[in-house]
Amino acid sequence: MSVQTPFLVFSGTNSRYLAEKICKSLCCPLGQMNIQHYADGEFSISYEESIRGRDVFLVQSTFPNSDNLMELLLMIDAAKRASAHSIIAVIPYFGWARQDRKDKPRISIAAKLIADMLSTAGIDRLITMDLHADQIQGFFNVPVDHLYASSVFLSYIKQELPIDNLVLATPDVGGTKRASSYSKYLGIPMVICHKSRLRANEIAEMRIIGDVEGMDVLLIDDIVDTAGTITKAGDLMMENGARSVRAIASHAVMSDPASMRVDLSSLVEIIFTDSIPYSKKCNKVKILSIADMFAEAIHRVCKDESISSLYVIK
Repeated sequence: MSVQTPFLVFSGTNSRYLAEKICKSLCCPLGQMNIQHYADGEFSISYEESIRGRDVFLVQSTFPNSDNLMELLLMIDAAKRASAHSIIAVIPYFGWARQDRKDKPRISIAAKLIADMLSTAGIDRLITMDLHADQIQGFFNVPVDHLYASSVFLSYIKQELPIDNLVLATPDVGGTKRASSYSKYLGIPMVICHKSRLRANEIAEMRIIGDVEGMDVLLIDDIVDTAGTITKAGDLMMENGARSVRAIASHAVMSDPASMRVDLSSLVEIIFTDSIPYSKKCNKVKILSIADMFAEAIHRVCKDESISSLYVIK
């Protein structure tokens, strides 16, 4: 009789590229699952192997469009009905995270709604990375393992960038904590861009708090959507005497016309993780994989080992 592994890893349609790399790192096969699509746009999920009594890890980022979230919800429901021992949602990019509070009257708090939907569907644990706001962890009534891309980015910074002349920057005040953590760990200075908006995705004014003259600037952010903020910040750094400007960001949402803006900007390069598939052509974009980090987190969850030692900085 063959010996079963205590866990299985499955993937939604658009996160399969990452799930395959995670499974390669774990030295295990990707679980067999069928997603059948119908003419009216609906789809159904079925597991093609027994998952009874197993710990099931479901890899799926919830980036646009909403089919990715719906797939994940159906995967969770099917696993619960198939008597899985535990269901762990592995969501490298947690969508709707920017809608985490009521900042004006009569709007939804989408991040809380998504948390409720995942919990109601039946997850026992969530593994995610670089939430837009740390407090989103409190929206869940199940354990949340919140990983940080810093462990991937720091290796790149130390090996590839001119660290002796480097200054860290945040494209808006909301990212100050993140940039400050990098600054303290690396022992290098930090500056801040302060911006005001006319409306969503449209910046009215931006200015620098700090000195970047003659320095190599590294902008740090969690999400790049239309790239308006980060490219404007990069151009502003160059106008204020910076020698070069690069950027790192955890999640490459990169909605149009983001790739064109990056290409036309002063940025030398912009480095993302592969939490979201990036298929558009932009010579300045570089992708670093988070597969090994998530594989190690899955391994530690299965062995009841500490996750916190994975965090280089938070």
